[in-house]
Amino acid sequence: MSTQQAETPMVAIVGPTASGKSALAVFLAESLGGEVIACDSTQLYRRFDIGTAKPEKSERRNIPHHLLDIYEPEHVSTAGEYRRLAMEVLEDLLRRQRLPVLTVGTGLYLRALLEGLAETPLRSEELRKRLAADSRKKGPDYLHRLLRRLDPEAARRIASRDHQKLVRAIEICILAGKRITEVHRSGRAPLEGFRPVKIGLNPPRGELYKRIGWRVAAMLDRGWLEEVRQLVASGLPADSKPFEFIGYRELRSHLEGRTDLSAAVAAIEQATRRYAKRQLTWFRKEAGVAWFEGFGDNASIQGNVLVHVREDLQERSWAGFR
Repeated sequence: MSTQQAETPMVAIVGPTASGKSALAVFLAESLGGEVIACDSTQLYRRFDIGTAKPEKSERRNIPHHLLDIYEPEHVSTAGEYRRLAMEVLEDLLRRQRLPVLTVGTGLYLRALLEGLAETPLRSEELRKRLAADSRKKGPDYLHRLLRRLDPEAARRIASRDHQKLVRAIEICILAGKRITEVHRSGRAPLEGFRPVKIGLNPPRGELYKRIGWRVAAMLDRGWLEEVRQLVASGLPADSKPFEFIGYRELRSHLEGRTDLSAAVAAIEQATRRYAKRQLTWFRKEAGVAWFEGFGDNASIQGNVLVHVREDLQERSWAGFR
């Protein structure tokens, strides 16, 4: 890329779910002549809308949003695919002199975009069939136990119920002959031509948990249960990836008569709180983040972030943006 491209900014907003990343992104995009890019593995899927917290049309305030509703539910999204799609959007915004503002819910996808991905072995259907047979024979925790032996660090990152990720991690370990964490650290090609300005939202933990509870209730009021009911009735395969998302699995369990609604809601709130903690743990390891102790829809936080971003852009003499 040219020297001009090497000095192109992009804002990346990280933080736990319900911290107000979308509201802050829209505010910055309005203030700085930008457009929003979702960096969230759940928001890529069509028809899974309410529970994935896609911003409604009114919340977008006529700011273009990218990388929402890309895939049908049967598709399996990967970090590599996300990187390719995001780079296409970045190039388009660069041509049009628009500031990219990323809302980052999935830390792995941001890392893939910025740092690149290592070359990994192709799928082995034979190995996958063997793992599936072993899992049926030895119990639902077998894959997680196996990964703990092969790569304890990867096992800590992957939930014991996430069959898809467990199979892929084990597959890479066996075929590459090394830990997946070693594979991912080697041979990466970092993103060129863009320099991220990283903003982190870290609201007080108690206030965040309250907001999570309010947001779950608001989602149900908007028709989340009916959305899940229609998705199930549409004949989507039960093993479609989005049915594993927080809330969708619990509400599906309720619709199938395996749990009552109050228990499902309590499970959603608990799972969301745990997810928020995992996100913060991941983002705290992200280098170069300027942290702000509040919510992204707070006017004071928005003003402080805007000052910080403008100062960062001016220090580097970036042109072409407000």
